[in-house]
Amino acid sequence: MNSLKLPKVSIIIPARNEEKFIKRCVESFLNCDYPGELIEVIVVDGMSEDRTREIVTEISERDDRVLLVDNERKITPVAMNLGIKASKGDYIFFSGAHSEMPSDYVSKCIKHAIETGADNVGGVMKTEPRVKSAVGIAISKVLSSPLGVGGAKFRTGVSKPTEVDTVPFGCYKREVFDRIGYFNEKLVRNQDIEFNLRLKRAGGKIILFPDIELTYYSRSTFKELWKNNFGNGFWVIAGSKYADIPFSIRHLVPLIFVLTLLIGIVFCVFLSIVCKLHIIILGVYFLLTLFESFTKGESLSVILLIILAFPILHISYGIGSLCAIFFSARAVKS
Repeated sequence: MNSLKLPKVSIIIPARNEEKFIKRCVESFLNCDYPGELIEVIVVDGMSEDRTREIVTEISERDDRVLLVDNERKITPVAMNLGIKASKGDYIFFSGAHSEMPSDYVSKCIKHAIETGADNVGGVMKTEPRVKSAVGIAISKVLSSPLGVGGAKFRTGVSKPTEVDTVPFGCYKREVFDRIGYFNEKLVRNQDIEFNLRLKRAGGKIILFPDIELTYYSRSTFKELWKNNFGNGFWVIAGSKYADIPFSIRHLVPLIFVLTLLIGIVFCVFLSIVCKLHIIILGVYFLLTLFESFTKGESLSVILLIILAFPILHISYGIGSLCAIFFSARAVKS
């Protein structure tokens, strides 16, 4: 690639206690095929208590393209904004600390961004387990399934460039932040979803490209899956307090599912027709999870865990949203 015609890019990596993944993540950018003199990597650390800071410092001492920035508030949107303000690139990339990019990731993003004029471009996320246990594999399969994640096209894939409401991490034109502002620091979760929706409402264009790929290492225990998705579901609703439209309609589907289950259980006691309808809904859901699980081509033990992972994902997310509604209602009353 001719570096004289290419823009400088900044890679921003929010991190906290990521000693197992941070080196591999940082070096995947430093060793990519984009001209090295046009890359800077900014790790914004939430005051890690493990070796994350030490590892990043070691890398920065031998490579001045790497910068370590402190995030004393330990919140992801704060880290993202600190990174933007410290960056010098014409295009701003974000990456999770436990993600890994192929060597052509940056060059493909820049190529498509320049050719299309899009405000934000991204690629399809290949989900791999952090720990290659049977449970870890099952969770990674569910997080790549249309039944598991619904309309999240960046997880399930596209066959051609597609305009979407969000992409994983993203490659943004720097001018986007001058035009619509920074990430909402009051949103502990889902700040990227809210930002991209704000960008879309301002006339911005977000495009997902099938030839851009990245690897994301998912959680590998059911406890971690529940905790993470409970938080995501909670902040889908709680975020409404701090932003006009912090989510897409598809993010409400798990809440509707949980409410349907709860209402069905309550009214089954009084109305037999509701009980029958409730059984039909559960039966259809079970058959869908059964069919989707057996299409993954895994061993029987993993398939059984996939069947279990689907309701854990959906119910934890929905209960998180329901709890947010409950706490919001209590706050209004008080």
